[in-house]
Amino acid sequence: MINRQNNHPIQPKKIQKLTDWLGDRLAARTAPEPWGEVSVILVDDEGITQTNREYFGKNRPTDVISFRYNPVPGEDAVLGGDLLVNVDRAMLEGNARGSADHELALYIAHGFNHLSGAEDDTPEKRKKMRATETAWLRKAADEGLLTGLIATKSFSISSNGTVES
Repeated sequence: MINRQNNHPIQPKKIQKLTDWLGDRLAARTAPEPWGEVSVILVDDEGITQTNREYFGKNRPTDVISFRYNPVPGEDAVLGGDLLVNVDRAMLEGNARGSADHELALYIAHGFNHLSGAEDDTPEKRKKMRATETAWLRKAADEGLLTGLIATKSFSISSNGTVES
């Protein structure tokens, strides 16, 4: 996991644990095709907009962009991929929907789902993808993997009434 955003404090170990777990779901979905490395790159609105513009001609932020790489001839026959995940968008949408952690996990799950070959270019395909992601996230929640992904700033109020971080 690579953190290329500075707007929101994250918990790298917790995100890594979730991405490892989702990687296992990806491997099961695409078996017998073996997977090598999947890089999860956390970005902000600016970073994902640049990629969205460069690769898709869309000059706006999005939630997640996935790139799947086929095996390189002459090397190990494994698939690879990159997920660019927008933490700014997860915070904005997640706070509106009730949980930035869940929203970030949804974006990561959605990216892994795309790496498996799933598409969301029709309403039916979108519905099928969301069902898969919802099932994954329910199981991940049961295992305690959906909390504390984004660090919250803690503070206390001193006896004289000042706020201390």
